[in-house]
Amino acid sequence: MAKPSFEMNNTRLLRNLLLPVHVSRRTYFGKEQSYKQAPTLSYSVRDAAYDFRSDTVTVPTTAMFEAMRTASLGDDVFEEDRTTNEFEEFIADFTGYESAVFVASGTMGNQLALRTHLTQPPYSVLLDARSHIYNYETGGLAYHSGAHVIPVHPSNPIHMTRKDVMNSLIVSDDVHYAPTRVVALENTLNGTLFPLSEIANISVVARENNVKMHLDGARLWNACAETGDSIKDYAKHFDSISLCFSKGLGAPMGSMLVGSKDFIKKARHFRKVFGGGWRQSGPIAAAAKHALEANYPTRLRETHKLARQFASELSQCGVLITKPVHTNMIWMDISPLGITSNVLQTELTKENIRIFDTDATNLRATITGEKAENDLHLRTWWITRD
Repeated sequence: MAKPSFEMNNTRLLRNLLLPVHVSRRTYFGKEQSYKQAPTLSYSVRDAAYDFRSDTVTVPTTAMFEAMRTASLGDDVFEEDRTTNEFEEFIADFTGYESAVFVASGTMGNQLALRTHLTQPPYSVLLDARSHIYNYETGGLAYHSGAHVIPVHPSNPIHMTRKDVMNSLIVSDDVHYAPTRVVALENTLNGTLFPLSEIANISVVARENNVKMHLDGARLWNACAETGDSIKDYAKHFDSISLCFSKGLGAPMGSMLVGSKDFIKKARHFRKVFGGGWRQSGPIAAAAKHALEANYPTRLRETHKLARQFASELSQCGVLITKPVHTNMIWMDISPLGITSNVLQTELTKENIRIFDTDATNLRATITGEKAENDLHLRTWWITRD
């Protein structure tokens, strides 16, 4: 593909980057965002193909709705829903843990895990300063668990290292400090992979200091699909993992927290405290199970391939790709094009195209299964047109 002439009108440069249904506005992630009200499933699927904000925009399929229709309708608080119970048992076995509990969201899974691991303050949790738990769970660690947080800025720009953890871990019994009781990692983080070998190294440090390990595995499915590692390979190094079904896999909602039998029994109690008890959860569990069986790992691998292809074509257009494209996220800097994020967002909004901007010139695009390969080629062609 030929590089574009930068004499073009830059306010139109990325107009069709990422094309339709009533649009309203709301504040999200501290910024005013547009949102859509699609009248039918077909409209929703079409919209998702032009929404690059997150992989949470995936929508259910007709096959998924059929799985939901035929699910059991027992009461999960009483642990009497067959579909949910079977799904929990399936995930526990699939991941190599003793037990699992189905919860509403990844945030709930993380917060339940940390609250269950933490017993008596004072204590601290060590995690990546860029992590979801630290930045996007409304201070839940402090609110639910009364925990001090140790945010680590990795010396490696991609992931934390054993040395980072050793330098930040609080193991002193000095009364001035809150000893570290949990190390919480995230994989993937910003779409990048956390090497299993480095996780193993960190786990050794944690075990040596009697510190628990939790993994925010909202997108661990992407990591496993990309590397070929199994979730059981990760389970060896963590006391608990939260797994999300509503992102790239495409379920409407739902996450699973896995751990030991005693741990999950306690977490189930806290789930009730948090107001997270399900009643007729079967249809939601059925949707999550269908999403996993239908889309893992093949569909996720396809989105990774599309993301790398799209990033390459954007780079040829003069866009700077600022992070490695390991999975389904593209982080880009459009400053070489001479336009700002606000200008681009204004143009994209005219076409109901959605993308996250992180500052004046940086944006993130997330690729999902609704985005066909030919559409990505078409949009890149639009980027380069006069």
